[in-house]
Amino acid sequence: MKGVILCAGKAKRMKPFSSTLPKTLLPVANRSLLEHCINRMTDIGIEEIGIVMNPQQKSIVDYLASSNLPVTFHYIFQTEQLGVAHALASAQEFVGTDSFLLLLGDNLTAEPLETLIAASGGDKSALLLAEVDTPQDYGIAEISDNRIVSIEEKPKRPRSKLAVIGTYLFDANIFMAIQHIQPSARGEYEITDAIQWLIQHGFPLAYSITKEPYTDVGTLQRWLEANRWMLSRQLGNEVQVGAQTKLENCVLKGPVIIGNQCTLKNAVVGPYVSIQDGTELMNCTIENSICLKKARILDIPSPISHSIFGQHVTLQGVHMQESSLRFILGSDSHLIFPASGGKGDTE
Repeated sequence: MKGVILCAGKAKRMKPFSSTLPKTLLPVANRSLLEHCINRMTDIGIEEIGIVMNPQQKSIVDYLASSNLPVTFHYIFQTEQLGVAHALASAQEFVGTDSFLLLLGDNLTAEPLETLIAASGGDKSALLLAEVDTPQDYGIAEISDNRIVSIEEKPKRPRSKLAVIGTYLFDANIFMAIQHIQPSARGEYEITDAIQWLIQHGFPLAYSITKEPYTDVGTLQRWLEANRWMLSRQLGNEVQVGAQTKLENCVLKGPVIIGNQCTLKNAVVGPYVSIQDGTELMNCTIENSICLKKARILDIPSPISHSIFGQHVTLQGVHMQESSLRFILGSDSHLIFPASGGKGDTE
């Protein structure tokens, strides 16, 4: 069985971070979303994965070339982003006549892929579903007599709360279905329309409903949510500290993950904090936050919470006396206040 991961989306709602990194390379618990997807596939023995990407996303190729992951990657370039089904159609030559697993590269799901394979019975396509609070925001499956009888994208009047959550098992018939659908009202070729075509034409379709954590990492708030549950799942209440990281007079409240070659001094960190390599924290308190590579957070007297710091960010000397502070700082930005309390510098 082959794997396909879709990575070509523009990620407008993830700016400013997606302006400098493809969304699928943004970290959750210090591993990129893409690596989480790949690990789910390699865990069940998949050895060939097609990565559907924008030709401008060279950083994805560079990232995977240096990853040493036990898999062969095939890069499939999508020059226009016209929906999930359109992206999948570009992988038809790679897939051939094989069955394959399809993952959306910005979806993080704790459910093992074995669950979907078992549901398929070896001869059916299958979808992973989860109950959601806002079904109007998802592709929604209607179930009757233990069968999926319809799929509708972002319905105004949902017939259930069971959402299709970006994990699929298909055979080559899905490509025939894509050839028979038209763009939706928003101008995209919807994967839900292709699945509905399969249902209407009698192709068997299985499903499994997961109760494991799931997040569509499509907004900054959901990125923080995904980081929380992934840290809890991986570490419980423990703390993981990388190689050559220096800690001096620090309090660490797990779950916390700290990368390599970091420096932490006079800091209270956690819970739910992930810190990538080369980061420096000094004289600060931080919880429920994400720090990308080589961020610097220095001399902040008020606690920091629900914040995201991009690569090479510097935040220093913010003297506002608040119960907590929140920052969303894109890569290479600087927010520095002088010790005198005068007007600070921003960049």
